[in-house]
Amino acid sequence: MTTRDITLIALFAALTAVMAVFPPIALPILPVPITAQSLGVMLAGGILGAKRGGLAILLLLVLVAIGLPLLSGGRGGLSVFFGPTAGFLLGWLVAAFVIGWLTEKYWDGLSFVSATLICVVGGIGVLYAIGIPGITLMAGVPISKAFMGSVTFIPGDIVKALIAAAVMVTVKKSYPIIGQAA
Repeated sequence: MTTRDITLIALFAALTAVMAVFPPIALPILPVPITAQSLGVMLAGGILGAKRGGLAILLLLVLVAIGLPLLSGGRGGLSVFFGPTAGFLLGWLVAAFVIGWLTEKYWDGLSFVSATLICVVGGIGVLYAIGIPGITLMAGVPISKAFMGSVTFIPGDIVKALIAAAVMVTVKKSYPIIGQAA
């Protein structure tokens, strides 16, 4: 791990934290707000790769756990890991890693379309596969209701995947972090 790696990890943890500035949009169906922070997760994995992207999100979650209000709505502290969003927070870590791993695997042929698919698979598929059961477990909501409520987030998450893909492809062309020795 180089100083450059540590700097990039800290930078993307901060970038994801800054995305909490956008106010959360609460839905009456579920106790999980729509936030911009999942875009930071997609960018961390897609720009830094699996290891560094996952570590960036892990750093963010550690800072949240010690009480810093870095989540949307100014939330922080251990309590968020025992609430309805706990599965999504854990899912962020896995999603960043999966997006990074897929980006590394398909790096040479990475295009806007493949980057979008990578973000959809990791940033929506993986994230929801962990987050929805988390809602059921932590909030006592039936899985069917958690699933149906989560469907309302998909259009916004697709927009985030498109934005992340555009940034990933631009960074690959202008300053390829993943293509360099990690």
